[in-house]
Amino acid sequence: NIFTHLTLTILNLHLFNTPKELGQAAGKMGASLIKKAIQEKGFANIILATGTSQFETIQYLISDAEIKWENVRMFHLDEYIGLSDHHKASFRNYLKGRFIQWVPKLKKAYLIDGEVDATLECKRLGGLILENPIDVAFVGIGENGHLAFNDPPADFDTENPYIVVALDQACRAQQWGEGWFESLEEVPQYAISMTIRQIMKSSHIICSVPDERKAKAVRDCLTLNVSNLFPASILQKHADCHLYLDTQAASLLPSEYK
Repeated sequence: NIFTHLTLTILNLHLFNTPKELGQAAGKMGASLIKKAIQEKGFANIILATGTSQFETIQYLISDAEIKWENVRMFHLDEYIGLSDHHKASFRNYLKGRFIQWVPKLKKAYLIDGEVDATLECKRLGGLILENPIDVAFVGIGENGHLAFNDPPADFDTENPYIVVALDQACRAQQWGEGWFESLEEVPQYAISMTIRQIMKSSHIICSVPDERKAKAVRDCLTLNVSNLFPASILQKHADCHLYLDTQAASLLPSEYK
């Protein structure tokens, strides 16, 4: 089912019964946009998110034999500061195991290193992404409404592509609750995150949000005015954002959205 909600621009909402159906549909849309960019320009630059919301989407992407990965550069959204890339919660670990090793022809993977000087790492990645404008960004929405690790109140103003952020209690509790850490205390308090403005510069955004625990965040980010207290609400202003929800994530939306 496809329906639209008119705000400042048209936000394309896609509703599915299960997380698997949601993820596969998001992957199919993303793959088509990647292939279109390669066809038109000879290359594509993408952003990959991590976490449980992206399992099926990434699986679909690596299964699409028509994507010429040798023409694709990949950036990723965020990484904990001070966490080894061997830790199961490391997003570098996630991307290496679930994506990079399955697409050996990938032109380039620009990973965030959370174990070096964070300020210098932000500058390094910022320079690289400014040289490689993003065609397709794959993102999710956190339980607290965050986009990447931009927790509320998010910085909507910085032009820096990457910044150091403090993770709030709700964000850290989500990471623990999803099983990435053995305790809440183990979840790092700081991370490097791609900024809101940098994400919004992407030509196309594919946002995947499964699960009932995200329902309040989805409702607030879609039905309330755009505000840095609901960071993902900024997606209402993007020219081509496709939001993929399962019925549980959409359960608190007003009937006119369904």
